[in-house]
Amino acid sequence: MKNIKIVAFDCDGVMFDTVKANTAYYNHVLNHFGRPDMTPEQFAYSHMHTADEAMAKLFDDEKMLEAAQNYRKNMSYLPFLKYMEIEPYLKPLLERLRPKYRTAVATNRTDTMKRVIIEHRLEGYFDIVVTACDVKRPKPHPDELLKILEHFQMESQQAIYIGDSELDAIAAKSAGIPIIAYKNRSISADFYINSLRDVEGILKV
Repeated sequence: MKNIKIVAFDCDGVMFDTVKANTAYYNHVLNHFGRPDMTPEQFAYSHMHTADEAMAKLFDDEKMLEAAQNYRKNMSYLPFLKYMEIEPYLKPLLERLRPKYRTAVATNRTDTMKRVIIEHRLEGYFDIVVTACDVKRPKPHPDELLKILEHFQMESQQAIYIGDSELDAIAAKSAGIPIIAYKNRSISADFYINSLRDVEGILKV
């Protein structure tokens, strides 16, 4: 851990508990088109994947998907921000990490991430935020994490990633970056934590 210079975070499930927000968001779109709420299986998929991938999973008819995508992209995300619950120790941890460590976000969120950062007053806490919009291939591909390494001109062993899903674990392994699993012992990880406070012990800060 002495070589670590970059601490990167996933958004959904790590920086925030977004179960309520994502459920309300996708159910709103489904209900608008007369569809029932998501099944548990649909939610599990949508919670990890990009919005485009989630919509394709929820709307299997091509014309309906196009209409739903147009509706989704033109509706405001603001009503759903109130359902997002920030991890209690996120800001204190970021304040402890900086300026010794570079901080980053690697998320499969797309056009909603900027608003999330602004509304939760996280501007200035991260050196770089990489979303699925910024790369050719989102997680489980390593592109988001590789973009972070490229930005800082550092090697994979100089970074660590905090994630909570199988997609995060696969992406980190492909990038050669150790991963801290947050509240999920079912994925393969180098460390397991139940609070972001535990990161301090891992990094000895």
